[in-house]
Amino acid sequence: MSLELGAWIGGQAVAVHPSVTRIELASPVDGSISYRMPDAGVDLVDAAVKNAAAAFEAHRYASTATRVAWLEAIAKAVGANTGPIVDSIVRAIGKPRRAATFEAGRVAEFLRGCVAELVTWRGELVPVDTVPLGAGHLGLAKRIPYGVVGAITPFNAPANLLVQKIGPALATGNAVVVKPHPTGIETALLIAELCKKAGLPDGLFNVIPGDRIAAQALAAHPQVAVVTLTGGVAAAEALARAAGAKKFCAELGSSAANIVLADANLEDAAQKIARAGFEASGQQCISAQRVIVEKAVFDKFLTLFVAAAKSLKVGLPDEEGVDVGPMVSVASAERVMAMVADTLEKGARLALEPVRTGAVVSPGILVGAARTSRLLCEEVFGPVVVVQPAQNLDDALAQANDSQFGLQGACFTSSLDAAMKVAERFDSGSVWINEASRFRLDMYPFGGVRQSGYGREGIRYAMEEYSQWKFVGLRASV
Repeated sequence: MSLELGAWIGGQAVAVHPSVTRIELASPVDGSISYRMPDAGVDLVDAAVKNAAAAFEAHRYASTATRVAWLEAIAKAVGANTGPIVDSIVRAIGKPRRAATFEAGRVAEFLRGCVAELVTWRGELVPVDTVPLGAGHLGLAKRIPYGVVGAITPFNAPANLLVQKIGPALATGNAVVVKPHPTGIETALLIAELCKKAGLPDGLFNVIPGDRIAAQALAAHPQVAVVTLTGGVAAAEALARAAGAKKFCAELGSSAANIVLADANLEDAAQKIARAGFEASGQQCISAQRVIVEKAVFDKFLTLFVAAAKSLKVGLPDEEGVDVGPMVSVASAERVMAMVADTLEKGARLALEPVRTGAVVSPGILVGAARTSRLLCEEVFGPVVVVQPAQNLDDALAQANDSQFGLQGACFTSSLDAAMKVAERFDSGSVWINEASRFRLDMYPFGGVRQSGYGREGIRYAMEEYSQWKFVGLRASV
């Protein structure tokens, strides 16, 4: 019998009335029902936000030392209880157990990073006496919380992308209401329960189940001061309209380009880009989707890249050493195969044919895709990569920038001059040199340009997004 999941409000599990429509989550491994959850509506969202707003008011003046203690305790609790989180990730989205274990381990590490940033959190002394009227005055600026942060998180990293939002939001003194993707609800509830056990005050972290109605209601709620989303462009547009005049942060889609120049270490580039394109079944916003290779080394690189892709083990999540597991659903796998078919019909050829077995899609590599093909125009979010030739660096940059997206890209080269040119002219929120596009660390500003979003994640930068400046001016008594 499948597990029935509900909400988490005010530090406790909240059952939802049986009359509310249920969403059933099917396992991507065997199609069985993993769990059922209510498709929450406006009333449940309202209860969660009002509870969070009350908790914020009760704890808004908690000292930095107090918030540090909360985060340290949560990190310790999560670090000691990663097993259930790993099981949840594997069960819900079919992520290979090795990758799920790595993801679960990042949660505590990220929270400790928030602590490290928080203990050095600084305000500013504003030199108001630089104008005559400011003589005899002192200006201070400090960062303060917004209040309630409404967070909408995706399916593909249900623990990591959850903590990327709640950690910085709690560190800066906010309360958080999270509406995870339906496949991430169990993971979110597990982490919420661990927060409770660690001593986080009730109401500072609430979780609501549901899908689009719940997300819209959360974004629109008048007591939500900040909306933060990781998801697709269409979802962002709808939620931004619902949110109206409030702070809105969004980390959206991508079609990450990886440039390989003739002077690069081709074997290294092939290995790194293969893992960036095919691990996690390509279901990460910065998974390598487009590989642009200087023509002089195109054939040699392609041979190495196909070999690297073939070396990855495809299978089910609990099989030993699996690199490429199931996609999140059969429907997602079918969507990717339809994109491949479209690109082949428009003149591309296969260098490595993707094979679908249920929700599992093996790595696919296509060459010579037309500019109008779906694999170049859209985000594939699957284990398929397009490899295109370029005449030189300028041509490669032109192709890389020929996209509606710009989240994170990469270039492989041994030339410092080329690296500096790429750093300047690659239109992307982040650019890595000699690491593939899926390489990410938590301390740098991460976010996109164009339709890849607005706002930045990364510990310090997310803390800045979830806090605002307050100025205090003092006049010395005369």
